Amino acid sequence: MSSDAAGVLVIDKPGGWTSHDVVAKTRGLTRIRQIGHAGTLDPMATGVLVLCVGKATRLLEYLTGQPKSYRAEITLGITTNTYDAEGEVTETRPVPTLTAEDVDQALAPFRGDILQVPPAYSAIKRDGVASYKRARRGEDVQLAPRPVTIYALDLLSFDGITVQVDVTCSAGTYVRSLAHDLGAALGCGAHLSGLRRTEVAGFTLAQATTLEALAAAGDQWTQFLLPPDRAVAHLPAVVIPTNDVARLLHGGTVSGQAPQAEGPVRAYDPAGRLLAIVSYLPDRQAWKPLKVFLSPQD
Repeated sequence: MSSDAAGVLVIDKPGGWTSHDVVAKTRGLTRIRQIGHAGTLDPMATGVLVLCVGKATRLLEYLTGQPKSYRAEITLGITTNTYDAEGEVTETRPVPTLTAEDVDQALAPFRGDILQVPPAYSAIKRDGVASYKRARRGEDVQLAPRPVTIYALDLLSFDGITVQVDVTCSAGTYVRSLAHDLGAALGCGAHLSGLRRTEVAGFTLAQATTLEALAAAGDQWTQFLLPPDRAVAHLPAVVIPTNDVARLLHGGTVSGQAPQAEGPVRAYDPAGRLLAIVSYLPDRQAWKPLKVFLSPQD
């Protein structure tokens, strides 16, 4: 076990655990304190939870805003105050006779760029207080609609009561709200009865390990650790010439050609080592380091 280990761990979060529970457990198993996750998963949900370990935690900000994919189960006819199966039932209604085509037509308005009202039972803060705390106190919580993007929303099955869909959406999208809004559109109410996250920023269930496997590995847990730069694989990359590497690592700018798109860029040395995250200064035609990951002595 290396106390200076750094990289990405993809955990298949079990149901009933908070994302913080998983981080705390992983800290204990690895004996590394510096661990953070790249996006909260509700306790009820299972699936991909991306953890950054050690120095890789400095890359979390480039992961948290990435699209996420889910497999969701929605139960019609029952509405809850949290919009999921964890909450209290607030209303039950008979479910009309519907076909899969009816459900798919009802899903259509939710595809693309939409305005979505988050659940009252969410961590969104107003005046410094999380809305779920206000809701638990019995306050009437009214949250403003927020722009989100549903990149894909595919109906997998419908048995007359239960809807199963695959969803790919922007960060900040609440699948619970999607379930609730679908129920409203169908006129019978609905809640999210199951949720499994299948992908975050290219990290999939195929790459995920369980907490049990991590524990069983003991000091060999690093076998599950992916290289730190996998956390920013979605960013474009540039290779810094050998003669300019030291300058960049000392925080200096180095000349280079303009990238095809604006935004942060991965900078590597010719040997393929991640040096830094850089941005381009058009007026100086140079790369400026935003975060440096190697010391000049490495």
